[in-house]
Amino acid sequence: MTRMKWVKAALLISMAGAIVSVTGCEAGEGPIVAPPDPPPEYADKHMPAGWWADEKIIEEGKQIFIGAKNIDVNCASCHGKDGKPVKAGARDFRNAERMKLYSDAVWFWRISEGVKDTKMKAWKTKLTEEDRWKVMAFERTFGLKGMEYNVATKNWVPVGTAGAAPAAGAGTAPGGAATKGKAAPASPAAPKGGVAPAAGKKSGT
Repeated sequence: MTRMKWVKAALLISMAGAIVSVTGCEAGEGPIVAPPDPPPEYADKHMPAGWWADEKIIEEGKQIFIGAKNIDVNCASCHGKDGKPVKAGARDFRNAERMKLYSDAVWFWRISEGVKDTKMKAWKTKLTEEDRWKVMAFERTFGLKGMEYNVATKNWVPVGTAGAAPAAGAGTAPGGAATKGKAAPASPAAPKGGVAPAAGKKSGT
């Protein structure tokens, strides 16, 4: 091989490597960092009491996620039926290290309003508040199965160990109506050995 041919071959190999590298970056989710805090209107929104552990709620959330309930809403078309994203940039809910940085309020906000500069749409006009909580309860099972968000300590803990959420804005039903039951007292501290409080490139949800 002449020197000129060798140089051309080396250049082509280098360009091919660069293309693979760029494609890999586009398909990735970027560094694992905490998402921004939700705006005030979502800051006090929390999963209705008991829903993290309610299998009926989780199954209803799955039906919404896969588009079985509403043909206009199919989260799986981007995020994948098994949680493995099928479109570049879609949030991978299986990544527990990343998803544990999302509070329930942040997660609900992103489902409701979408994510700026990404393909993640706002779903508040297609899904009731109740259905948005249900689909979130299901999405959580990909990477945080058996976990619930502790509003008091601001971290994810095993289901049943978080205690009740604060009364302000907690577990509101569609339209803002309070859920059944009396106002809950402040949650107790996280149990010994609980997950440490979490602080989590733009993508879907």
